[in-house]
Order: sequence, then C-alpha cells, then structure tokens
Amino acid sequence: MATKILVPELGESVLEATVSRWLKKQGDSVNVGDVLVELETDKVNLEVGAKNPGVLAQIEAPEGKDVKVGDVLGIIEENGRQPQASSPVSEAPQPEKADENQEAVRTDGQEAQRQTTPQLTPVATRLARENNVDVSQLTGTGIEGRVTKTDVEQFLQEQEKAKGIEKPALAKVEAEPEKSSSATAPQPERSTSVAPSERQEERMRMSRRRKTIAQRLLEAKQNTAMLTTFNEIDMSAVMDLRKRRNEEFQTRHGIKLGFMSFFVKAAISALKTFPQINAEIDGEEIVFKRYYDIGMAVGSSEGLVVPVIRNADRLSFAEIEKQIKDYVAKTEQGKLTFEDLRGGTFTITNGGVFGSLLSTPILNPPQVGILGLHKIEERPIAENRQVIIRPMMYVALSYDHRLVDGREAVLFLVHIKQLLEDPAWMLVEG
Repeated sequence: MATKILVPELGESVLEATVSRWLKKQGDSVNVGDVLVELETDKVNLEVGAKNPGVLAQIEAPEGKDVKVGDVLGIIEENGRQPQASSPVSEAPQPEKADENQEAVRTDGQEAQRQTTPQLTPVATRLARENNVDVSQLTGTGIEGRVTKTDVEQFLQEQEKAKGIEKPALAKVEAEPEKSSSATAPQPERSTSVAPSERQEERMRMSRRRKTIAQRLLEAKQNTAMLTTFNEIDMSAVMDLRKRRNEEFQTRHGIKLGFMSFFVKAAISALKTFPQINAEIDGEEIVFKRYYDIGMAVGSSEGLVVPVIRNADRLSFAEIEKQIKDYVAKTEQGKLTFEDLRGGTFTITNGGVFGSLLSTPILNPPQVGILGLHKIEERPIAENRQVIIRPMMYVALSYDHRLVDGREAVLFLVHIKQLLEDPAWMLVEG
C-alpha cells in the first residue's frame, strides 16, 4: 500500500515552502516518526516526518523545489522490502555466513558514516551543495555542533587560500625543466603557471526567508510614513542594580538578570501611557491592542526573525529573561515554530549586541512602533554644571506618522528614559 508524503499546513499566511534537504534517500527504510525531509519557509524550517512505516519508494519533490500546501513530496510503500539476493540451494553454508558478515560490516560502516556526518542548517546545506563541498570535512560551530553558513564560507575561504599557496609552488616545479630541456616542456603548459584573477564573483540563490525579508522591508518603507526620534539614557542605575542583585537573582531563578527585561517592562509602561503606539491601522479604523505581545528581533546566519513574548505585562523579570534565552537558543538551532513568531503588537531590536552605536530601526508592519537599543558606551556628560563620565545608551523609536504624532513619539522615549534612570518607578507602577 502506497502512502503519499504531503506538504503540511505551514502556518498563518504561509502558503509556500522550499524543499531544503532530504534526510532519507530513495529506497531507505523508514519508521513512524522518522524525519524524512526539511522544508524552508519565509519564517521557520519545518521537518516532515513519516506517518507510516515502510520504504521511501519515490521522491517527487527534489531539493530546491518550491512546493505548496498539499503537494506530494514523496511516496512511502508500506509493504515495501529492500531486494535481497537469494542464494542457490547447492551453495555451501560457509560463504553465506561470510556474506552476512560482510553485510553487517557494511551496515556498521554506513551507520558510523551517518553518525560522523555533521548536521547542517538549510542555508549551509545549499551553499555546500552549490560549491561541491564534502560535508564530512566541515566542522560546526553552531548549537550542538550544527554547521552554519559561516562555517561553510570559512571552509571555502581556507580552500582558496590553500590553492593560492600551492599554485606558485607548482609553477616553480614546472618551470625548472624548461631550463634544461625545452623539448620536454611543451609550450601550452606555461599557462598553468598564470595566477588566477583576484576579481572573482559568486552567485548564490536567495533563500526564501531572505526574499521575504527583502519584500517586507521594502513594503514597510513604501506603505508607511516612517519617522525616527532619538534620546539617550544614563544606564548607571540599571547597571548598579544588576551588579548588586544579579548573583541573588541567578541563584533564585537560575538565569542572569539582563538588560532586556528592564526595557521590556519600561516599554510596556510607555505603551500603556501612549496606547496608539500599541495599535495598528486597519483600513479606515484604528485597532487599539489592550494586550502586550512584545516581539524581540533576533539575528541569525539565515536571516532576521522576531519571536514574540506574549502577555509580557503579566510576566516577571525572570520569566521574560527565560523566554528571551529560549528564543535565542531556538533561533540558533533552527527550531522556532510558527506560534513563536505569530502576531506581536510592538517590537524591540538590540543592535548594541553587535556594537551599533546608533541606527534607525525599520517598522515591522502592521505594527506602528519599534524601539531600537544600542551599545552602552561611557561618555562625558554635564551634571550639576560638572562634566562626568557615565555609561550612556542611545535609543531610537521608529514610528508610523499616520497614526503616531511626533509629540507622542518623543514623550514615549522620555517615559522609558525616566524609568530606566530610576528603576524604582517600575515597582511603583506595578
């Protein structure tokens, strides 16, 4: 009995996917729950498992093919059996045992090879395939040793460097015989000593996620009246509080007290004060959100994603920190789900972790506001008519001017500044 492997429901507003890689080959035996193929969407990567045991009889959608919900990826033959050679009755028993031993050794060898082959992210898989890279030579630096796009690029760079060193040496060896005998060194061979051009180009197919990011960012620029306002925050009070309470906080909750939970709490307080920044435009209506689902922009080698902390106003500092840590780990492992990314009423992005001093974050429609955090840097400021050194951070609020006026945007950042410079207010406000 044949069973079709179908593209499952991909999630909210996601209709297409790309076949990233097959984890089983045609003819392989499969069991219920075995992961057969990995699909890449514009949001997350999905693993499609076997619902019936049998043999993967046919692969209908090869790697790199775009598929839609309900398309056939492959066929499992439930009663399928791998062909086995039958031995003649007259054949002696001893050779049969030898064949069985050989089969066992071959199977063990295949299993050992499977165990030593590293796991690759979808983008790394595509890059390795396009450059004919032997994946067994790759070393992963991602979570659980997973090979990332950066690992493959590093491997290719090392190969190029090795070629650059070997070619001059080869040219020298070939040039030496020409001095002793011109007859033994044919003229065409001289072209092999010419160094390759340094002006090289490489073309790579854009991933589905990168195409979607490009499209949506362009739409955000074209379809919103986006402006950005700035302020700066003296982080001394927050840093002092973390220094005094971090050890106790970590002992009690099993996680470090970071900066992000302070900004999440401060942003929620500001959103309650200026509700239009927690709203969206729907035609000729304004939809005010009375809940606070805060998106946290997370960068990865495969593109930016924005997992959502739901009902963040009801969470403690520790619960917020734990969710952020979980999302970062899931992003690195490629294990985010559609539920992790669905919705969101306001977004926070932290370019400071990469060293950004100042930026203008772009909106994540249909949201009308996004808060950008930056690097904390000691700078001289004037205080009580004296110049002192303080750890300062620039913050930016990009907003849709169709719904949010400049006054509300500026006061929004002032509100956050006041809370961060005197964190006790967060306790007072509850």
